[in-house]
Amino acid sequence: MDVRGKARDPAEVYDEQFVPALFAPWGPVVAAEAGVQEGDRVLDVACGTGALTLAVSGIVGSSGQVNGLDANPDMLVVARHKSKEIEWREGMAEALPFADNSFDAVVSQFGFMFFENKPKALVEMMRVLKPSGRLAVAVCDAVENSPGYGAFALLLDRLFGREVGDAFRAPFRLGNANLLHDLCNEAGLGYADIVRRTGKVRFKSIDSLVSTERACVWTLGGVLTDEQFDRLLREARTTMKPFVVDGEMIEFDMPALIVKAQKSPG
Repeated sequence: MDVRGKARDPAEVYDEQFVPALFAPWGPVVAAEAGVQEGDRVLDVACGTGALTLAVSGIVGSSGQVNGLDANPDMLVVARHKSKEIEWREGMAEALPFADNSFDAVVSQFGFMFFENKPKALVEMMRVLKPSGRLAVAVCDAVENSPGYGAFALLLDRLFGREVGDAFRAPFRLGNANLLHDLCNEAGLGYADIVRRTGKVRFKSIDSLVSTERACVWTLGGVLTDEQFDRLLREARTTMKPFVVDGEMIEFDMPALIVKAQKSPG
């Protein structure tokens, strides 16, 4: 909530808290894995408020074109305030509103885990690629491979039970290369590569991490009561202390798995 007690829009909280703490640093990484270059036409699927989209736009320059697509209109409201050069579209990954062979590259970061029909989304992303076009789709690696988030998940298990811990683990559900290969095979992408890259999570404080998760409708938002969040915050100040750097900031590794594929030349 803000200082007047008014509930914050989840898209605004996402943009103000999650983007700088987690997502913005991944934009250049995913763009590089897709081989994005100046002059390309690129589609960012599940663009959210535009962390990856903006990074791609900076690479393709004025001679390129970037489209950002998301199913959440509130996310797009925030995104549209950031750039008028990018074409922002509302739509589903499983039914992309673009013609065949439209893009030099299709990218997506940390949205694929939530798609209803993941193989269908991969098929659609390949459909809109031009011949020889490149695909890069990033997902969170397993929570156990992120020291800070792994500790936080176990804390939730201990305080409130495995069901709550698993609600927090939802974004990490595809953190398994074999599972990703199975999805790619189902989509006809048996030739796809999966690479692992490691980034950093940085929050201003332990309190900031907990308050951000509290506002996240995709994980803990609405799952815990105010009293339970107060208890979580008290316990997190001890559990997460090993990850504190520079006195207050909290920092730890968060790896990602990136699905990479190239469309056939003809």
